[in-house]
Amino acid sequence: MSRNAAVARTGSEQALAAYQALRSRPGATFEQVADRLELTAEERERCRDELVSLGLTAFPVDTASLDTPSADAAPVVVEPDVALLRLLRRERDRLQERLAATSRAHTALEALAGPFLRAGATPRGEIEVEIVDDPRRIRCSLTNLTNSVRTAVHFMHTGSVRREELPGELALDRQWADRGIRIRAMYSRRAASVPEMAQHLEERAALGVEIRFASVVPMSMVLADENFALLPTDPHDPSSAAILARGPGLVRSYLALYEYCWTAAAPYGEEEAAEKRGDGLSEQQRAALLMLASGIKDEQIARNLGVSLRTVSRLLSEVMQELGAASRFEAGVKASRLGLLDAEGAERGI
Repeated sequence: MSRNAAVARTGSEQALAAYQALRSRPGATFEQVADRLELTAEERERCRDELVSLGLTAFPVDTASLDTPSADAAPVVVEPDVALLRLLRRERDRLQERLAATSRAHTALEALAGPFLRAGATPRGEIEVEIVDDPRRIRCSLTNLTNSVRTAVHFMHTGSVRREELPGELALDRQWADRGIRIRAMYSRRAASVPEMAQHLEERAALGVEIRFASVVPMSMVLADENFALLPTDPHDPSSAAILARGPGLVRSYLALYEYCWTAAAPYGEEEAAEKRGDGLSEQQRAALLMLASGIKDEQIARNLGVSLRTVSRLLSEVMQELGAASRFEAGVKASRLGLLDAEGAERGI
């Protein structure tokens, strides 16, 4: 390859070229591949870091310097579908850690934020935080929100909405829809199993509300534009006091969390169609699916199950057919969305 061709490739394209070369040349070291691609020292370091961060390669450590990758040993090349599933699991763990840190921050805010803001240390036009334990104050704030929201409102529900609140929620949906407000609502998958809630969700969707389902919903939350947030001080206690936050300086952080959860959730129509998928999996098929998602190769799966490689291939083909997936990678993504890779999903057998 000429240097001009190598220069034409930048950033991720160089990392992709290096990854493809490593896959096509088993046993080759990264430096050998980099020499072939005529990468500079800076490009080599950037490509190596990108491949490691994506989980596509793992480099043996130099015994003389424990924090330096060995240049003389061939790196371990990971299949793309396995790397993505590992990345999804790692990001899910990070999300749980962030939620735990948020819960601890809420406790500190309850003791410090109110007095601090009232003292005028922070301009009220930029950020306001208030801890509210009076349900009437919370309802009043939501009423004011009804008239003040301008572009979008986002809901996150850990459980079903109370029966007496359903008509009022639909009335708000109609009012906001008439004003061109975007409405998004995220629910736990279990909410759709309640007949009354299933009917309510169908009516909300008919009004144009965007609905998604997730295996795990971290907390109840209401966000409006980038200026209003309502969420509990304790995500695990629905009866806990609420945090009312106003101002983009804080609300944008909660909106980023919402966007992350929204991306990982399944849209209403897809979830409804996929709800029964996975029910027909046998225990052996479930075990093969979990091992595949954990990055275990077919040979090890066969040894663990005490079956032949042909049987493993058949089991995974049956899993793909049951989940309506065209590839192992798609099967892993759908299994994650349906909760088949979660401990809770494995216990429920769904």
